[in-house]
Amino acid sequence: MDGALAVPGLPDGPFGRAPPDGGAAAGGAAAARCPLCQEPFPAALRLRKNRALCEVLPLLGAAGPASPPVEASPKPSPPGAGSPGEEKEEKKEEEEDEEEGEEGVLCDVCPEGARAAAARSCLVCLASFCGAHLEPHRRSPAFRAHRLVAPLRRLEEGLCPRHLQPFDGFCRAEQTCVCPRCRAHEHRAHDVVPLERERELKEAQQAKFLSNVENELEELAVTITQTKKMVELIKGVATKEKERVEKLFAEASEVLATFQKEVAGFIEDGERSMLGEAELDLRWKEERRAKLAQCKQNLQNVPSKDTIYFLQEFQALKIAMEDNLSPAPSFQNELNFTKCTQAVCAVKDMLAAVCKKQWDRLQGKGGEGPKRPPVKGDREYQSREGWGDFLPRHPRVFFLPCTVAFIIDLDSDTADKFIQLFGTKGAKRVLSPILYPESPVRFINCEQVLGMNLMNRGNYYWEVEIIDGWVSIGVVTEDFNPREAFNRCRLGRNERSCCLQWNGQNYVAWFGGCESVIQQPFFHTIGVFLEYSEKTLTFYGVKDSKMTCLQQLKVSPVGKTQVNPFQNKINYHFSSLFSLKLKPAFFLESVDAHLQIGPLKKDCVSVLKRR
Repeated sequence: MDGALAVPGLPDGPFGRAPPDGGAAAGGAAAARCPLCQEPFPAALRLRKNRALCEVLPLLGAAGPASPPVEASPKPSPPGAGSPGEEKEEKKEEEEDEEEGEEGVLCDVCPEGARAAAARSCLVCLASFCGAHLEPHRRSPAFRAHRLVAPLRRLEEGLCPRHLQPFDGFCRAEQTCVCPRCRAHEHRAHDVVPLERERELKEAQQAKFLSNVENELEELAVTITQTKKMVELIKGVATKEKERVEKLFAEASEVLATFQKEVAGFIEDGERSMLGEAELDLRWKEERRAKLAQCKQNLQNVPSKDTIYFLQEFQALKIAMEDNLSPAPSFQNELNFTKCTQAVCAVKDMLAAVCKKQWDRLQGKGGEGPKRPPVKGDREYQSREGWGDFLPRHPRVFFLPCTVAFIIDLDSDTADKFIQLFGTKGAKRVLSPILYPESPVRFINCEQVLGMNLMNRGNYYWEVEIIDGWVSIGVVTEDFNPREAFNRCRLGRNERSCCLQWNGQNYVAWFGGCESVIQQPFFHTIGVFLEYSEKTLTFYGVKDSKMTCLQQLKVSPVGKTQVNPFQNKINYHFSSLFSLKLKPAFFLESVDAHLQIGPLKKDCVSVLKRR
């Protein structure tokens, strides 16, 4: 009969078989009884299982908890079931899985207000069940193919959205979880591994990856702070500049009123434009920092057994790390409105001189006009593109906030045995060799040391204090060979490095074995400004918060004839430096050479001056 609810001799029925009541049936076997009324069936009656009704019964159970009589009645093992020992082991494994599942997961079938804790979650039903509502999954053959796991909250994320099958593998080619149908079709030719194996691999990479994320967060915090300072600097400079301009225009006369309005408007437009760029850059960095922090927190909060969630959060953090397309603020070039003071001063002086000259002429006197202000092309103007027009006439405070923060740490693995390091900032040449451990990147023929940091994008600025002796400061490519002969290994004597050298008498720029002597006084502090995208390296002398351009290494525009061999060398080979990542480099040439990265700190002055 299709409407029968139980079948003698069939395992895993929806209600099981009623226990024998001691009455003998035909053949001496216990008679089969109706699970509801407990009336015995005739021995000759052959029942068939109603599979449609078996699938409906679990849904009927969703209306409320199972009835007490059915729960209380003992359920003997169906035919074909394992031994009691095996059942105990299965229950023990289920209990262990339940303990390893997420805490606080409730049954999705229990009514609201009386939901019991979930015992298992089904990846096919996408629901969690308590012990009572889990019985159909345990006893009915209709649920035999369902996959039960420890209780999970994010069940829908463990199912393939295309094929609605549970994830059981990970595609390394496309870095995503796949189901059996995905593996058989779209990912048939890809490298697919079990989820657990991929998790082991990702867990091995997690510590290093999180360390990189932490470093990125720290760098973002530093750059955000400096960008905020840049915003305040723009506002302050704009305010002071407007005050100076207003005073100069008041002294000039009412004839210059129109010009005054135009200049004031120019400053306000420049301030507005540059503040917009600076605030956009600040907002982007704050959003990226918040996103990385959130992804990092999500990854760290993944339960230890939730492999799918772990892989998804790990991939989300990886994508967030790789998505680093920041807007390029235009204020990195120059603060245009700071030129207003010079322009107005020139107009005022020229106007006063012209008035005096015309008055002298009316009185019959002769006289020469005032000396014109310096313009581009004059020697004293020190013209150069970009920052060169701005820096020589302004304090260093205008320059530093506009550059990428770059903190150099000396790499002890590269230091020659005749160089003693003071932490990661100081270096001094000594007479007795130091027993450094073996390192494939250590200099062995030249007293040089490199910085640990790599430079491959944006702008970088750092300063070096020359404490004593002959010192060379420059950059080298990442693939620089530290074991070459002395003449080829020295900074600037090859096409893999360049430097600024102080030889005790003057400064010399070196590249590719060519030199350019610089006629400038000695500066204890040397500023190095690397514009990687512009393929430009500039050395500055820093004194009393003022900056003097000593030498700029940059390819000249095409079409200009160069009679200077040093510049010709730059034009033909300097661009090749920027095909690779660069590192800061230092050469302590004389026996008393001594340098310090950045400004001298009070707590290390006594150590650095012990010679």
